[in-house]
Amino acid sequence: MIAPAENGASGPVNEAPHVPVMLAEVVSALSPQKNETIVDGTFGAGGYTKAILEAGANVIAIDRDPHAIAAGQALVEAVGGRLRLVEGRFSNLESHLETLGENAVDGVVLDLGVSSMQLDQADRGFSFRFDGPLDMRMGQHGPTAADVVNHLPQKDLTRVIGLLGEEKRASAVSSAIARRRTDQPFERTADLAAVVEKVVGRSPKKAQIHPATRTFQALRIYVNGELEEVAEALGAAERVLRPGGRLVVVTFHSLEDRIVKRFLAERTRTRAGGSRHMPEQEVPPPTFELVVKGAREPGEDEIRRNPRARSARLRAGRRLDAPARGTNAEALGVPRLADISGLRG
Repeated sequence: MIAPAENGASGPVNEAPHVPVMLAEVVSALSPQKNETIVDGTFGAGGYTKAILEAGANVIAIDRDPHAIAAGQALVEAVGGRLRLVEGRFSNLESHLETLGENAVDGVVLDLGVSSMQLDQADRGFSFRFDGPLDMRMGQHGPTAADVVNHLPQKDLTRVIGLLGEEKRASAVSSAIARRRTDQPFERTADLAAVVEKVVGRSPKKAQIHPATRTFQALRIYVNGELEEVAEALGAAERVLRPGGRLVVVTFHSLEDRIVKRFLAERTRTRAGGSRHMPEQEVPPPTFELVVKGAREPGEDEIRRNPRARSARLRAGRRLDAPARGTNAEALGVPRLADISGLRG
């Protein structure tokens, strides 16, 4: 149990309504120190932020969900100015810091994907476990998932479901959606899930996984531009971290993890492979060194306590003093998809 801190001291603060994934591993890799400034790019219910505050560091926490920002105001008051909350995208963390008068920080932590709070709220439309409006917007503005399934051309919908959901039957799913939407637009999560289930069917080997899981994942990622956000945030973190600063990222599916893995591999590389036919190429000086070699995974005890942790992977690096580089999202594994910005019924 975590109790409120008094007078801004670095003691424990209020308990979060959800369980932060790999909390001990995140704090270990981030290594927050007293009076340091750490950016929590995905505030959510404040699980990581509270642990960082307890270690004595100050926190700038970002979340694009206005509900998370509103819920975090009590924590801001409890810690006496050591926490600053910012509503916005973590990809814009550099501009958020400039607005706050900060030009460098000691750590950045990103917990990617949808939060348990959002999954558990039916009216947000992230999950088919509860029937709700087909929304899925983290920031609650722009096109919804309903706009996507009702108006995105079928060939583009196939690419979204196939690439972002890694759904093998993407073409059949998009075809079924296109046929149905001509007669009746999709409005509810349960309605879409039922159509997808008829196409994909249930696997006896994976009975616990709903057939619409991959399609819903694809729509959520697409609606929120999550992969683009990750690539941009990694580049921004490289620019704002001072030498010795730590970057810690927790991912929950292979698409995110691939981007983070490629970024850290590129930024820690000291030489490019050559061959007898091709001389070894020069590479820019590394901007990071690995804090964690490869990826850390949650332990069996944590997975038993919190099944949502089972797919989590943690990667971390420490900033070196070489200049930051440009970031190529496509080279990091972000697919090029149809523009969503003007998609509205």
